[in-house]
Amino acid sequence: MRGRPSSVGLAAPPQTIVRPDSWVLGVGLAALAIPTVFSLAGQEWSRESGAHGPIVLALGGWLVWRQLPELRKEFHPGSLATTFATLSVALLIYVFGRAYDFLTLETGGLYGAGVALLHSRFGLVGLRRIWFPVLYLAFAIPTPHAVLDTITAPLKHLVTYLATSGLAVLGLPVARQGVTIVVGQYQLFVADACSGLNSLVGLTAISLLYVYLMRGPSLAYSLLLTALTVPVAVAANIIRVALLVIVTYVFGEEVGQSFVHFAAGLVLFSSALLLIFALDRALQAIGFRRKSADAP
Repeated sequence: MRGRPSSVGLAAPPQTIVRPDSWVLGVGLAALAIPTVFSLAGQEWSRESGAHGPIVLALGGWLVWRQLPELRKEFHPGSLATTFATLSVALLIYVFGRAYDFLTLETGGLYGAGVALLHSRFGLVGLRRIWFPVLYLAFAIPTPHAVLDTITAPLKHLVTYLATSGLAVLGLPVARQGVTIVVGQYQLFVADACSGLNSLVGLTAISLLYVYLMRGPSLAYSLLLTALTVPVAVAANIIRVALLVIVTYVFGEEVGQSFVHFAAGLVLFSSALLLIFALDRALQAIGFRRKSADAP
């Protein structure tokens, strides 16, 4: 007599574990991100100081995405209590920034919500594995103008002084008062956009990305290149200001404020990046090697 097949010992087919709270967080994060992105595009991303924002956002997202297959293999969801605490603080910051039109806090709150989402999916171990992409995305948070002015103001005075001193040695009839340059019959004010120091954050972000892709996630080496970015930016800005002064003196103010002004900015940024790359090669040539223990 044939009996029914026994189901004892048969294992259920393996299934991917999906946490509903992660999907809820993802949808909520997207809903928060849409108005913030529109605000960033209309305000910060149209300025020189924030032009790096969309690039950082795209590259940072790509850096996280390329590591997702590895993270999924070691799927360890984070503590719901930690996720909830992080998300609660992030939402409070976001709401406050949104309500009072403080874009830095609004974007910072959105960033915190994104970190909470990653923690929910991959836990602290996963966040530690992708520490550089997570920190790199923080460069998309716009720096408050008051803070940026405080940082760049002394550098702007230094750039103006060194540029005019060098031009005077070359024989140009140039003088300065603060950040105002007088050359011949022309008077030029070295504004934030003219000095180019507002691009310091963007230059630092691109330099760190280069270090990460070429040298790996070394914290010590990243800090070293970041420290070198400041003098590189100052040197490049001295060249830019001097170039604009010479063009204005020779061809007139109309030419100096035309496409030459924009072209000088491109030359500044390109030359600064090339100098950063050259410094990296020089450091490697003299034997600087990162330690594997550097990475957090």
